[in-house]
Amino acid sequence: MATILTHPVVPLTVGLILGQKRLPWPLIITGMLAAILPDLDVVAFKLGIAYDSAFGHRGFSHSIVFAMLLASLASIFHTRLRSSALVCWLFIAFATISHGLLDALTTGGEGVGFFWPLTEERYFFPWQFIKVSPIGLSRFLTERGWRVIQSELLTVWLPCSFLVLTIKLTTYFSSSRRPS
Repeated sequence: MATILTHPVVPLTVGLILGQKRLPWPLIITGMLAAILPDLDVVAFKLGIAYDSAFGHRGFSHSIVFAMLLASLASIFHTRLRSSALVCWLFIAFATISHGLLDALTTGGEGVGFFWPLTEERYFFPWQFIKVSPIGLSRFLTERGWRVIQSELLTVWLPCSFLVLTIKLTTYFSSSRRPS
């Protein structure tokens, strides 16, 4: 899995690109939390649920159905999130799905159960370039954990930062050239 430090980067990037008029901060922050939420399934290990079970790690909570359910729940609170119900639903669904998409790019694990309950099959993308994070704080605070962070900085944080910077600069310079 990618780390809980990196999963929120994707919805944050989208929020920064689209701006406050389209995605207000309460919604962006909720999206960042939604991008982390699927990894609460690691509690399954403590409950004796097998990794490859539908309710194990990277199963149900990483599915499109889970993202749709979470988005539906969040959209009930759309006014508190200062958004329309539709925008709220779409952004939270995207943010939650982005979690599984990042995990499917990692170099380890059992794959991602995107299509549960239609199938319990797990999937990876053909390109796996994000180093898989060890599970557990004590395992993470090691040399391996540092390599994971370096991998995520290079493959997620840097491209997302470049994308935001490029779009913001392009927007700034194109608007400053318009006659007033």
